[in-house]
Amino acid sequence: MATPIAGRQGRMYADISVDGTGQAVPVANLNSWSLNRTTDKIDVTSFGDTSKAYVVSLPDAQGDLAGFWDTDGGQYKLSNAIDGGRKFYLYPTTGDTTKYWFGKSHFDVSVNTTVSGAVEVSGSWAIASSLQDHGITA
Repeated sequence: MATPIAGRQGRMYADISVDGTGQAVPVANLNSWSLNRTTDKIDVTSFGDTSKAYVVSLPDAQGDLAGFWDTDGGQYKLSNAIDGGRKFYLYPTTGDTTKYWFGKSHFDVSVNTTVSGAVEVSGSWAIASSLQDHGITA
């Protein structure tokens, strides 16, 4: 039986260079990321069918990220990736670096500041090319 793990060692790596030729580096001060893998379901229901019928189209991968402002603005540099996708990696835990997802992604990033709280960063990502599983069996 598989053992659940805590998310505290999760990590997102991304190429935050201006020109997209850099190495993927850990994105500082994130405290959450998500991965949503879905497919379009095309309705192919025909006369006489006893229930709806669907075929599956291409897979999609998108997700969210959140955390706190890095004084170097590292998370905001993810917005460099809006122009064509950048290398990125998602690790459920850095305790086992043989299991991760990777590909190229577009990022959108927002910064929120309040007088009574920490400066927060949030955003979303969408795959620019196929998301690859490495060692993930889920």
